[in-house]
Amino acid sequence: MLRKLSIDNYILIHDLEIDFSPGLSVITGETGSGKSILLGAMNLILGQRADISSLLDKAGKCIVEGSFLIKGYELEPFFSLHDLDYDEMAVLRREINQSGKSRAFINDTPVNLALLKELGDKLVNIHSQNSVVTLNDTDFQIAILDSYALQTEAFKVYQQGFRHYCRLIREVEENRQKEAKSKGELDYFRYLLDELVKAGLKSGEQEEAEQRLGIISHTEEIKSGLFHAAEKTGSAEVNILSLLSEVITGLTSVSRYHPAIENLTSRLKNNQIDIKDILKETEKLEDEIHYDPGESLRLTQRLDLIYNLEKKHQARTVEELLFIIQDIENKLNEDDQLELKIKSLEAELALLHKRLKEEAELISTARKEIRKKFEQEVENRLAQLGMPASRFMVEISDEKEISIGGLEKVRFLFSANKGISPSEVSKVASGGELSRLMLTIKSMVSRKNLLPTIIFDEIDSGVSGDIAGKVGTILKAMSAEMQVIVITHLPQIAGKGSHHYNVYKSESKDITMTLIRKLKSNERVEEIAKMMSNEKITAAAIRTARELLAS
Repeated sequence: MLRKLSIDNYILIHDLEIDFSPGLSVITGETGSGKSILLGAMNLILGQRADISSLLDKAGKCIVEGSFLIKGYELEPFFSLHDLDYDEMAVLRREINQSGKSRAFINDTPVNLALLKELGDKLVNIHSQNSVVTLNDTDFQIAILDSYALQTEAFKVYQQGFRHYCRLIREVEENRQKEAKSKGELDYFRYLLDELVKAGLKSGEQEEAEQRLGIISHTEEIKSGLFHAAEKTGSAEVNILSLLSEVITGLTSVSRYHPAIENLTSRLKNNQIDIKDILKETEKLEDEIHYDPGESLRLTQRLDLIYNLEKKHQARTVEELLFIIQDIENKLNEDDQLELKIKSLEAELALLHKRLKEEAELISTARKEIRKKFEQEVENRLAQLGMPASRFMVEISDEKEISIGGLEKVRFLFSANKGISPSEVSKVASGGELSRLMLTIKSMVSRKNLLPTIIFDEIDSGVSGDIAGKVGTILKAMSAEMQVIVITHLPQIAGKGSHHYNVYKSESKDITMTLIRKLKSNERVEEIAKMMSNEKITAAAIRTARELLAS
């Protein structure tokens, strides 16, 4: 439950701190005193969005902090799941800086707004005048019925599964569209791959073929060059080897006269051996080379095929063509994987649909079993609130296929008067009737699904007199099981409170501020009497105030 609320620099609040206690707390104050500002600040720490307009002093920072006693509400798993420090006193804080940007904290750990709201929903339920509008909302009506039937968690699990089911449907459709779009491209890729594979390309073959074709194309020139080289080296009348032999013979004859000549002679003999080897290889190479028109044609055709493929695929080498083959194979493999993925998703969809259908059927059964009891209890409680002729119905329409709401549509129908058939709430109920209907429903549901704190903002709208007292009695009864905080303008309700707070404005020359204080017993008498009086508090109002507090 809420133990403390502190507010700094928020709209008309400069610096304010309030301590709250268990039971029923009532908050009163004149119209425009700032009671709704307190509720706005409370909404900030429950995850509502904010902007720079929230700041009283635009040069400062707005800070709202709430301390909640959470022992016994089984919230440890939530804190563990989100890696938050658990303590019996949880502190939720919201900060808004001068630029309007905000930060949220749970026990001093920074969190995103969604997480703050998720925890806030587990701690506080706020009912404002605007909440009455939600009585016509299908999601709200389903949530109320499931909450009464103790199916809230089961329905939450079902909805999570259904949202995943919808995501899977979208994913299957996207993959099918991708598959259809690529179908024509894949046929073309298969054609290209077949053409490239049939070519039987090998790394390095282009350079080898170009070199071989160059040799064949210049056979006569090469043979002629080799023949003349062999001739000049050893075949001609005057050739290199014969001349070299003469030189070696001449030097050998005088080498004994000078030691350096012997070294020169040795080097010339080594060169003579090399030249003889060169002559042999030249003659062999000249003998082996011959023009082959068949090979020339084959190489020309092979190179033409390679050049055409390179041009077609904008490649420069066979190696690049081999890479393109791998790339096309990968694309075709991706298509095969896409097909397998679609089949896998479809299988997952079928299993999930079966599970969701079973879950929805169980929830549907629980809704239908509890419907009559829910209708009867609503009508009984409305009778206690001065609406004995009211009729309340829960219309359940079966659906053939599962939806976010399950296997049926739920609609609340209501009539406050005899002779009027139940119809949609908004069409047949006044403001006061709507308030009493909402209070009835909230009190029933809260009894079954206890929250630490519930806040009512002018739930007494449109009611007065004896009915107001009965509304107060219901709120008092609710406060035995949870903390109830009520913002009210009716003395009959204010008198039921265990704790009473008064919101008021303080005006100075430069600024107007909203303040709040907890009233003592004698101050409560005066405040309630003031609520029943016009301008001057009368003795009769004082007596009635004391009676209300005593009751």
